[in-house]
Amino acid sequence: MTDISALIEGLKNSDVNKAYQCLKQLESESDLSENVYPFFHIFVDMLSNANSYIRTRALILIAANAKWDIDYKIDEIIDSYLKHITDDKPITARQCIKVLPTIAKYKPELKFDIETALSNADTAKYKDSMRPLVEKDIKNALYNIQNL
Repeated sequence: MTDISALIEGLKNSDVNKAYQCLKQLESESDLSENVYPFFHIFVDMLSNANSYIRTRALILIAANAKWDIDYKIDEIIDSYLKHITDDKPITARQCIKVLPTIAKYKPELKFDIETALSNADTAKYKDSMRPLVEKDIKNALYNIQNL
């Protein structure tokens, strides 16, 4: 069995390649079982990290564990999660947007909140080079959510 605690610690590794490998392993484990779900509170704490890579990893892992969320933990933090649709870093915003259909799939009670947040997202803060990409991601996420 994978040492999930070590992988969780690895998410904050300053070597981005090692941290990414930990993320991928945790994502894979989350797809197969609820073994990562008990660490959910750590991902919530990571959402407010100054490092955008760490925020991104948290967003991805929260979504990856939506199907195991029988305790409604995502429901409790959905407002702070959705703020990352317009994260200061457009790459983090894009990753957040891309995983929202997963949350909507497993948490249908949050579908309206997610759709509203996506529809109301103000992308004006992003540079011209990134704004169209973020807007396209929003459009794709809304389409995917509406077609669940």
